[in-house]
Amino acid sequence: MALNISVIAPDKIVYQNVVDEVIIPSKTGLLGILESHAPLLTALDTAGILRIRNGNDWLPIVVLGGFAEVEEDKVTVLATAAELGKQIDVSEAKLEMEEALKKFNKAENVKEKNEAAQSLKRTKVRLEAALNQENK
Repeated sequence: MALNISVIAPDKIVYQNVVDEVIIPSKTGLLGILESHAPLLTALDTAGILRIRNGNDWLPIVVLGGFAEVEEDKVTVLATAAELGKQIDVSEAKLEMEEALKKFNKAENVKEKNEAAQSLKRTKVRLEAALNQENK
């Protein structure tokens, strides 16, 4: 027996499969989920990488906020936005990261700094997921 996982964004089902392990980026830290895990409901981090293991292969999925529920070997991730790491262009992600870093460094007040920090976090997560997928 294994885990059934569904990763759902508002506009599509991003991923659905039977897998061996899931690592969820929750607001309180990373949560490892194996079969027979206790029921759980958790908020996702504002930007994080959901990692799914099937055999020896890991699949990174960028998730931007939402919730995850674990119940009876079923993991349901309802994300505000989600993207498979293999669908992210590495060079584009690097450029986005550089731009976000420039905006962060130019921010002049607390509001601008907070917005730039969130943008920087999202671009960093996207780049990390793309690079992790590229190394496969």
